[in-house]
Parts: sequence; structure tokens; C-alpha cells
Amino acid sequence: MLPGEKYHLFNHANGRENILNKQKNYTFFLQKLAIHILPVCKLFSYCLMPNHFHLVLEIHNEEELILLWQKPESDSKLNQTDLTHKISKSFGNLFSSYTQSFNKVYNRKGSLFIPSMKMEQITDDNYFCKVIHYTHTNPVHHGFTKMIEDWPHSSYKIFLSTSSTKLERDYVLAMFGGFDAFIKYHQQPIDLKDKFLE
Repeated sequence: MLPGEKYHLFNHANGRENILNKQKNYTFFLQKLAIHILPVCKLFSYCLMPNHFHLVLEIHNEEELILLWQKPESDSKLNQTDLTHKISKSFGNLFSSYTQSFNKVYNRKGSLFIPSMKMEQITDDNYFCKVIHYTHTNPVHHGFTKMIEDWPHSSYKIFLSTSSTKLERDYVLAMFGGFDAFIKYHQQPIDLKDKFLE
């Protein structure tokens, strides 16, 4: 993952187990996401499901990441290779810390997530909107619910509210052309002709 770029990320349970079993698991995952990922990224949307999740985000630019990670006493400036490694490590820390807690609570051992997280770079505004829509519609696509708004573990309802949020809500709504256009876009079926991460 490169600084300043937008991505659609996906990860799945390693095997047939679920990664999220109860409401407290969903809440805890979002807490870990806030700790490990939000300092590194702008978050546009998310959807958590029992056995997988989707995130749409933008990695902070190089200057922001250097401010985050550069030690004041260091003479050498972090280069892009250093930054890319640290970005990956942030996601590794998310998965590791969640897995350790999950394993302790459920008395299990071993990895919980597929080791290689899937990702696609978002290259234009049209694709950005399609991926946000796909992310929010994923619980319907996989049969977890019949209506987008009925799934409690996605960012969709946050866009319908005015409550404070760590999501980039105003930016996303503007990309869709405003609140009404965002709702209308989400009322259409997802376009399965496009290649997504599943």
C-alpha cells in the first residue's frame, strides 16, 4: 500500500470459523481498527460480517506518515520503503491484536485471518462510488440480510445520521453528489459485472 492512495481491502476467516461471533466482537474490532488503522488512514466505509470484512480507505500522504512515525532525534528521513513497511505493519498489528484477544476469549489457538489480505487500488471517482456501494450492499449479496439498512455492522447508517463520526462522511457524500444521490445510488442492485474482492 502506498501513501496517498485509496484502496478497497478485504480479509476473510482462515477456514470455516467466524471472525466475529457476537456484538461485542464487532465493537471490539472497530476499537482495534481505530487504534491501529485510523492514525494511518482516512476511512471512507466499512462492512463487518461474521466471516469477512471490507474497508474502503485512503492511506495518509508521506508528510503525514513521516510526522506520525519519524522520531524527532533521528537524522535519517523515512523513505517510501520504510513507510510502506510501517503501513503493512499497522494492519498486521490490527489482525494480531484482535486474534490474540479472540483466542483468549474463545480458548482457541492459531491464526484467525487469511494471512494475505486482498486489496485493490481505487483509481477513479466512479470506481470509488461503486466500491462504497458494494461494501454496504455486501451483507445483502451474501444473504446476511435483505435490506442494506437492516445490517447493523456497516457504515451505511452513519451516512444517514448527523452524529459525530471518524468516517470521512462529508467527503463520501460529496463524491456521490450529495445525500439524496447517495441514497438513490444505494437503492440500485450491485453491479456484479465489475470485479470485486468478494
